Amino acid sequence: MGHAVRHANESPPLTERLPKYADFVEAEVLPRVETEAEVIVTKDPDGRMTLGGSSGGAVAFTMAWFHPELYHRVLTYSGTYVNLKSGPDAPHGAWEYNEHFIPQSPAKPLRVWMEVAQRDNGATTSAAGLHNWIIANINMAAALKTKGYHYQFVYAKDAGHTDGKVISQTLPQALEYLWRGYPSGPPK
Repeated sequence: MGHAVRHANESPPLTERLPKYADFVEAEVLPRVETEAEVIVTKDPDGRMTLGGSSGGAVAFTMAWFHPELYHRVLTYSGTYVNLKSGPDAPHGAWEYNEHFIPQSPAKPLRVWMEVAQRDNGATTSAAGLHNWIIANINMAAALKTKGYHYQFVYAKDAGHTDGKVISQTLPQALEYLWRGYPSGPPK
C-alpha cells in the first residue's frame, strides 16, 4: 500500500515524467557526446542551452524549468505549450506553464527565445480547446514578461509549424540573443 497504481495506458504525471528527460540527457547522452566527440561539456548552467521545435520545444523549456541548476538558456520554435498530454498535476498539459507554473512560481534564472508562426498548428482553433499553438506561445511570452524574465518572442508571418525558412533566417539572431553577456574567452 501507500503507492499509486496506474493502468497500463496511463502516463505518470507531467511533473514526474518530464524532468526525467533532463536526467536521461545528463546521465546517458552528454557523457557519450563527451567520449565520442572528445569534448568537455560545461557544468556551468550559464554555459548550457536547450533547444527544440514543436514538442521538442516544450521539452527544451521543461528541461530548463525543472532543472535550472543545469540549463539557463532556452530556444524554441513552435513550442507545443498546449494540452496534448495532461495529468493530475497538470490538467491542461503544457498549457499549465502560462496558466499556473510560471505565474505561481518564483522566477528562475532563464533566458528564453521563442518563435511561433502565423499558420502554426491549431491557428484557426479557439483558445477554449487549449490546442492553438499561436495563443499558447503568446500566453507563454506574456507570462514570462509579467514575471520579468529575459525573453524574446518572434511571430513569423506567412510561415508554418517549425518552418525551415524561419529557422534559417532567425537562428543566428536567436543565438546572439541567448548568449548575450556570456564570456567569449576560455575560462580563467
